Amino acid sequence: MTDENPSIISHISVGTNDFERAIAFYDKVLPTLGCRKIMEHPGAAGYGRAFPEFWVQTPIDGRPATVGNGSHVGFIADTREAVHAFHEAALAAGGTDDGAPGPRPDYTDAYYGCFIRDPEGNKIEATFWDESLIK
Repeated sequence: MTDENPSIISHISVGTNDFERAIAFYDKVLPTLGCRKIMEHPGAAGYGRAFPEFWVQTPIDGRPATVGNGSHVGFIADTREAVHAFHEAALAAGGTDDGAPGPRPDYTDAYYGCFIRDPEGNKIEATFWDESLIK
């Protein structure tokens, strides 16, 4: 592995109509994956491990936030246990289950993950990729 960042995404944002509730949710959930709030501006907060890759914000155009049908944000988990911790923290913080932790052999044998809907309805996921099973 090189020191080069393997990501192709700089950052992604999800909208919220209740900023304080959204921040309270993500402040409890994202630390399970080693993430923290790195930046905050009025109506926007950026989370990540080293730099703000995931933003929660009120829409800049002042219109209501809506959930994207067919879109979701997948977070990297370092272990299967982290996937479970993410799922449990999200449920405890007001999220709803949208796919319990477990393997998804239809994706690949290397995939282990879970799906959650945050309090706003945004779909989020935690995924552990078992590199020993990647063919």
